Amino acid sequence: METPCLAVERRSANYKPTLWNHNFIQSITEDGKVGDIKETRKLKEEVREMIYGEKFLKDKLDLIDSLQQLGVACHFKKDIKCVLTEIHESMDQILMSTRDDLHLISLPFRLLRMHGFSVSEADIFKNCMDNKDDFKAKLSSDIKATLSLYEASFLAKEGEEKLEMARDLTTKYLTDFLQSSKNTDSRLKEHVAHALELPLYGRGTERLHARWFIDQYKLYEHMRPAFMELAVLEFNLLQNAYKKELKETSRWWTDLEINKKLPFIRDRIVENYLWSVAFAPELKHASLRKAITKSISLISTIDDVYDVYGSLDELEAFTHAVEQWDITSIEMLPDFMQLCLRALINMVHDDSDHVLKERGLTITPCLKKAWTDLCKAYLVEARWYHTKYQPTLEEYLENAWVSISIIVIFANGYCINDEVTANDLEELLHGYPNIVRVSSIAGRLYDDLGTSTAEMERGDVDKAIQCYMRDKRVTESVARQGINEMAWKCWKLLNSENVGDSSFHEHYINFLLNVVRMTDCFYEKGDGYGDPGHKTKERVISLLLEPIKI
Repeated sequence: METPCLAVERRSANYKPTLWNHNFIQSITEDGKVGDIKETRKLKEEVREMIYGEKFLKDKLDLIDSLQQLGVACHFKKDIKCVLTEIHESMDQILMSTRDDLHLISLPFRLLRMHGFSVSEADIFKNCMDNKDDFKAKLSSDIKATLSLYEASFLAKEGEEKLEMARDLTTKYLTDFLQSSKNTDSRLKEHVAHALELPLYGRGTERLHARWFIDQYKLYEHMRPAFMELAVLEFNLLQNAYKKELKETSRWWTDLEINKKLPFIRDRIVENYLWSVAFAPELKHASLRKAITKSISLISTIDDVYDVYGSLDELEAFTHAVEQWDITSIEMLPDFMQLCLRALINMVHDDSDHVLKERGLTITPCLKKAWTDLCKAYLVEARWYHTKYQPTLEEYLENAWVSISIIVIFANGYCINDEVTANDLEELLHGYPNIVRVSSIAGRLYDDLGTSTAEMERGDVDKAIQCYMRDKRVTESVARQGINEMAWKCWKLLNSENVGDSSFHEHYINFLLNVVRMTDCFYEKGDGYGDPGHKTKERVISLLLEPIKI
């Protein structure tokens, strides 16, 4: 029962209501041409023959790059790996023949690194520098080469100074190109503008880019019709699957009635599903997408309980109840917390039962640990707020890498993935891999860059920017630049994990990279989650609602 709480002062973040109510979601129809199995199989075989049939390096690279950007490369992983292996083994000869073509040097570098091949920036780009060890002479006259090097620079690892220089220079040249009145090529300008906003490797997601690139590719002079048709069929097929899953998760969310009974929370089931598509876009990951969507919905709800609504005493009690993971302890909590905890425990048990039946593995302890760690981190921030404590940046990040909630998202992705073993689960109970920590710090910094202004206005605890300003005694603009540099350093560390002999499975690396990309994407222009209009709304429509017409 709700206990009297006359002394409790309840805050409100005044979050905007959802743009997509349950009735609208249930009315979404599946449409768009998806093709039958025979038609799709024939197209795939036609594309596979093209992959092996190309003789010239430029054509091979453009073909692989197009498949990736169209979002259909997942069907040809072994074939692409085979071709890239041949290219990787022939890089010395390739570099001798392409030393004056910065585009033909940057493109294989990007593709090879994206697929985990170890390639040295020094060896690849040494012939592209002038006498002053600079790229400038090459960049000033060739916008295509500039764009190609720009995209490649986002795969830089720590200490790679040439790629650091390339990222800064190409960003400047591409920005100048957009602002110049001399350039009248509207298609090229659109491509450059899109790259600056959502670089291929550094921000955004595979499906969002595929939706944009399909419209661009149909206008290409050397467009391959089989590629185009397969990309459209694949996009519509995935979108229809996404629509079904979204309807299902919306029914789950509506049945909980959390959004009705807790009006102070962010009601964002569609945006939460959009996150899940970014993390695990392939058709086979339906169970994972639904589990992640549900988890993010409860993460957001419980975050709002800690940040906005609960008193410190209530939050202490809630955190203790999560630690105990005992349904009988729920009765000791206020009604709004009972609703949250019951939903959390039921969700975790449902996911655990599914994995137990399917693969005989017990994942409850790992999921419980992640949720408990998250709530403890939320409680630390609540204590800071209620005691007006101002943490140092180091103190803040030591807690904030957990409170960003990526540990819970990762735990779901890790435990529900088909390749996880009992030994993997046992290891996770003893601590999170360093790549999870680095990903979480990057995600936290991108989140703070987008949301801290609104959060400071409503009186929240200091974020990374405010801690940086206080520690370094600098202005907000300087602090933001410093936080961006810290996030970029994290990104380079993640790149190191994705190249060469990483001890971490490729699936989990890509999963975490996608988590960071989508966080950056959501918060690049402000709080695209708390206030999901404009860009977020456009992305929902293009990716989840509107099919592509052939």
